[in-house]
Amino acid sequence: EPYPTFWWRMWSWTLPCNGPCVKSPFITHTVEKKFGLYIKKSLRYGDKVPSEYDLSSLRVLGSVGEPINPEAWRWYYGNVGRKDCTIVDTYWQTETGGHIITNIPGVTPMKPGSCTLPFYGIDAVVLDPKDGTVLEKKEGEATVGVLAVRQPWPGMARTCLGDHERYKTVYLKPYPGYYFTGDAVYRDVDGYHFITGRVDDVLNVSGHRIGTAEVESALVGHEGVSQAAVVAKPHPIKGESICAFVTLVVGYEESSGILETDLVLELRKAVRADVGPFASPDLICITPSLPMTRSGKIMRRVLRKIVRDEIDTLGDTSTLADPSVVDDLIQKVDSLINKKH
Repeated sequence: EPYPTFWWRMWSWTLPCNGPCVKSPFITHTVEKKFGLYIKKSLRYGDKVPSEYDLSSLRVLGSVGEPINPEAWRWYYGNVGRKDCTIVDTYWQTETGGHIITNIPGVTPMKPGSCTLPFYGIDAVVLDPKDGTVLEKKEGEATVGVLAVRQPWPGMARTCLGDHERYKTVYLKPYPGYYFTGDAVYRDVDGYHFITGRVDDVLNVSGHRIGTAEVESALVGHEGVSQAAVVAKPHPIKGESICAFVTLVVGYEESSGILETDLVLELRKAVRADVGPFASPDLICITPSLPMTRSGKIMRRVLRKIVRDEIDTLGDTSTLADPSVVDDLIQKVDSLINKKH
């Protein structure tokens, strides 16, 4: 894993080209696969590291992988792009063959945390998750539902190799007549799309359906938090309880002098204020690292298995950037649960 200054040094080297001029296939592949992960890790170091390098050659910034939360977006825009670069926050899947929701640099107004509007030729719709009806855009009204595509497009996958039935089951059968992305979405009054997480990750607490992104954004809104991931575990009364994992800005505990117990209380208050009392996490685990893939996606499946004490069925963790994180989290969560009892 690169040292915190690596990417900024690499981009500053491109200055004489008046734009990114990295030609090596290995380097470009590395940038594509690692930069999303690196941005998330860079949040832990504040604005100090990028400010030490000349990044004036940058014109357009990208964001792929997981949805970028508003706080990370603002950090990226201000500290890397100097508030002068367009952030192209793209929404796509391997199966879509390309971006299906994205802003056009210099044309589409940006919003922190939003992948903005459907790309040319993409008939994206928001469906009611209960009955699959289209929730049409109405003036002055926001919409919450699942994201689907109504009409086919040239780049879409047409099958799964050797298992066409699986393709139909996963993408076409959940809502007949539509390509189902598997993602939940919030569409604001301007028609901008905010991906709130996988439908499988939606939390159901005391009858309230909550997107993981809502709780995670509330946690990351705290000045000391750089990353957050939220999962659910069964609860005998509420149906599900919320378990949160957070990493802190480097040096925050030392500079603030705050105790971990007090910080946990502050984080719960932040969630209660931003989302509601029903969304207050039962468990908050402060950890140095989260289980992330090499492309920067948090493996919530692993976190879910840990909080549910299903360690024996963790599955394949070979795609993690640092597999040792899992063992550390198992011990940490076990310690927190034992303290509660």
